[in-house]
Amino acid sequence: MHSNLLPQLWTGSVFILHLLVAARALTRANRSPASRAAWVAVIMLVPLAGIAAYLLLGETSIGRSRARRLRKVQTTLQRPVQTPAQVSGAAASLVALAHSITGFDAVAGNRIALLGDAAAVPAQPMVNSKAAIHHLIDDIAQARQQVHIAFYIWLADDTGQRLALAVAAAARRGVQCRVMVDALGSRAFHDSALWRELAQAGVQLLATLDDVSRLRHMALSRVDLRDHRKLVVIDNRIAYCGSQNCADPEFRIKARYAPWIDVLLRCEGPVVRQMQTLFLSGWIPETNEAGLDDLPNAPVAAADVAPGNCVAQAVETGPTARHNGMSDLFVASMYAARHELLITTPYFVPDEALLRALCAAPRRGVATTLIVPARNDSWLVAQACRSCYADLLSNGVALYEYPLGVLHAKTLTLDGEISLVGSANMDRRSLELNYENNLLISDREVTGSIRARQLGYLSVSKAVDVAAVRAWPFHTRLIHNVVGMMAPVL
Repeated sequence: MHSNLLPQLWTGSVFILHLLVAARALTRANRSPASRAAWVAVIMLVPLAGIAAYLLLGETSIGRSRARRLRKVQTTLQRPVQTPAQVSGAAASLVALAHSITGFDAVAGNRIALLGDAAAVPAQPMVNSKAAIHHLIDDIAQARQQVHIAFYIWLADDTGQRLALAVAAAARRGVQCRVMVDALGSRAFHDSALWRELAQAGVQLLATLDDVSRLRHMALSRVDLRDHRKLVVIDNRIAYCGSQNCADPEFRIKARYAPWIDVLLRCEGPVVRQMQTLFLSGWIPETNEAGLDDLPNAPVAAADVAPGNCVAQAVETGPTARHNGMSDLFVASMYAARHELLITTPYFVPDEALLRALCAAPRRGVATTLIVPARNDSWLVAQACRSCYADLLSNGVALYEYPLGVLHAKTLTLDGEISLVGSANMDRRSLELNYENNLLISDREVTGSIRARQLGYLSVSKAVDVAAVRAWPFHTRLIHNVVGMMAPVL
């Protein structure tokens, strides 16, 4: 009798759990209709695997205790006291949107340089990445108070070792050095002798989000939430941001796709204090280190200030920030373009709003160009990206594939006046899951240098032909579209 009841109880329990998980997928807040439909399809079609997948990948909780710490820091950490810049035209609406996401104002008086030589891109695609790190190491050698570094990936290769030695030397001469890396992206580094050498030199070290994959966090929480930020702040005076990780462009962990082609910006001026705030808002909740709340407003000697004319604004998004913030900013930037829109991104898996905005741009008379890598290090991303090709081309987007490596630069310029550069890709992971930091820039000179770099990429890229895409065999299109359909789940 009892043996006959057990299968029934098991079946009934699984059925109830099945319905509850499907209901949760349908009712969770801040989820797009496409994401709801994809998750419900997975849960209903493959019940046991679908339930397991949802419990591991369906939610974006970072844990109640971490959320409480983040909220506490938001109330205690001082925001930079700054005078908002006066902007007009397309910049005004984008600045207002960015302010609603992070709370920072656009500020004038910045000096921002794109590191490397645009002319070197077609012939020597690795030159700029190496030159950028040289600049960073030189600035760390001159640091007197703090060196704050956040990278998603830090490898113990030539670039990683040289930067680590520069940080260790700064710590030994009394500079407060704090290094924050993602626990997954830099997993080999924070288990290495180089990590231990940094600790011995007095560098404070943190591997972030190292607990999200543990058993107690798995239920109703994605196990792959990541800190994807790339950010350096030196003495409240100089900051670096962009797409570049701390690694050689040869990127030995995925050497078959190398080189990695990146951009890195060197910033001076008021926007540096915003980036300091971003670093501390990630550091303090994880370490509980006291005495840092007023650092974004700490004085800087007048002699150390290098005024410029650039207007800029830091933007940070993530699972605890305003939902869809980065997607909204990308979409608004596309709709703000009047004459030209140039975009490079390594991972193009857009949400519906972003894809529609990009496809609408050429129909409004905007010369629209998108450059993606010809060979992608993620097979799934490559298939999902190509599922969009026909739509993009039929709407007039000039689509190009970069053949010389993974074009990892995440850049957007519009009308030669405004640019958006940083760590965020145009994929679901950056739009919904990762912690990301970008810089919104309203300046013709700086945007012009970024645009010149984009044109360098374009000059060696191959146009994707609409006829060739239409000639793809059935099985190829089937794979592309099935993976693309499941993108909201991935």
